[in-house]
Amino acid sequence: MSKSRNRRPTIIDVAERAGVSKSTAARALAGSSNITDDTRDRVLKAASSVGYERNSLAVGMRSGRSGMLGLVIPDITNPFWAEVARGAQDKAAESGSSLLVFSSDWDAAKEAAHLRALRQARVDGAIINPVADNFDDLDRFGLPFLLIGSSAERFAETSSVGSDIAQAVQLGMDLLVSKGHPAPSLILGPKSRLARARFLRAVHEHCIARDVDPAILDVEDGEYTVEGGRIAMRRLLERDRVGHVCVFAANDMMAIGAMMAVREAGLRCPDDVSIIGFDGIPSGEFAWPGLTTIAKPGRDLGARAVEGLFDEIEHRPEHRRIYLPCRLIERGSLADLSVPTPKRVSGAGRG
Repeated sequence: MSKSRNRRPTIIDVAERAGVSKSTAARALAGSSNITDDTRDRVLKAASSVGYERNSLAVGMRSGRSGMLGLVIPDITNPFWAEVARGAQDKAAESGSSLLVFSSDWDAAKEAAHLRALRQARVDGAIINPVADNFDDLDRFGLPFLLIGSSAERFAETSSVGSDIAQAVQLGMDLLVSKGHPAPSLILGPKSRLARARFLRAVHEHCIARDVDPAILDVEDGEYTVEGGRIAMRRLLERDRVGHVCVFAANDMMAIGAMMAVREAGLRCPDDVSIIGFDGIPSGEFAWPGLTTIAKPGRDLGARAVEGLFDEIEHRPEHRRIYLPCRLIERGSLADLSVPTPKRVSGAGRG
């Protein structure tokens, strides 16, 4: 009787094809050292020919490990978080693990549901960017975990990895000052987010160090999206002001939205409005003009988070906050006001 095409190949099929016992086939596939090279080769070729795949769940039940890790990020559509996920996936794959990625969409209820799903999936551990700064389910999570993002700073006893926001803001503000923009307007995230407070604090500290009163800075809040930046920029442009406008946006998506609002207002970047972003997402390179930004190390952050999670799983955590440095990417969205613009003389150049 022929075997059903819909039946999943088993270890017995592999053993029959290789001409060995079921236990020998299992030991060969598990990498056992007491199997000859010839036998191992025959078993591996047999497994490939019948389309056999090891049952990870069954292996995990025996070993206590599932070979799966979880990652909960706030917005998979944001290219920065996609980079984080890619870095985590690559590092997990190097160790033979798979990564389950969930997007909470900045929704605490969705985040809680994702954490339940990870427990039910019996993942070995999880990397979490808490949506709420008062995230209180950590003690009840029941699995090894590591935090990423700004909210992690509220949990001093928990291992975490994040970008060095203070260093990044310093880079941006130093560049603005060098180009004649000592007091930029700010487009920040929602007041409920710790990331907003950290960004604003770093800007204020820079201003105070240069004897600039932070109270003179115009500030608009919005969502960390293109539309959020677009709306915030519109509000900034509605304010009474004289001269060139400079904006430091808290992420690149907001900065790109701000550039759209500038065009819609009949103005030009950087002739009328200078804009600098934060994150270093690829789309900033293709904006017009190209977006000057402070790039956060997304892939490196994801990879380092997986390394730290393995430490948690193996019970060797250091319980510390790792800050990764950011870098400056200069493009064309900032006017250089430090260089006087030559005045045009009426009639000059005419024959």
